[in-house]
Amino acid sequence: MDKKTSLLRQIIRFGFVGGSAFVIDYGIMIFLTEVFGINYLVSSAVSFTVSVIYNYILSVKWVFDVSGNRSKTQDFAVFIVLSIIGLGINQLVMWLAVDILGIFYMISKIGATAIVMVYNFITRKMFLENGK
Repeated sequence: MDKKTSLLRQIIRFGFVGGSAFVIDYGIMIFLTEVFGINYLVSSAVSFTVSVIYNYILSVKWVFDVSGNRSKTQDFAVFIVLSIIGLGINQLVMWLAVDILGIFYMISKIGATAIVMVYNFITRKMFLENGK
């Protein structure tokens, strides 16, 4: 398979994993906020964390070629560091959109997720796949 086709397949798989992780993230955030009355930033952080674990498992099994020289522990550590940065970006965008711009938190989460998804693909491709 040529490089272009391989990249397209990888992007499609990443989109599926990211889309299903978004459903988990968004659903948990709304559930915690609406049912339990938890602050949107706290519920967003919790839901993000759950979706990151799900995303990691599928990403290393199905999306990215991480069969390099690093151990699974090292790959997971890289993934966690990248995800913590992603969480920071998510929280910043959520805070800016909701508290500064006055956009409803459910709408803000969609924009935050789109921004973090681009960051995730680029950084995971660079550091997980190419960090062999």
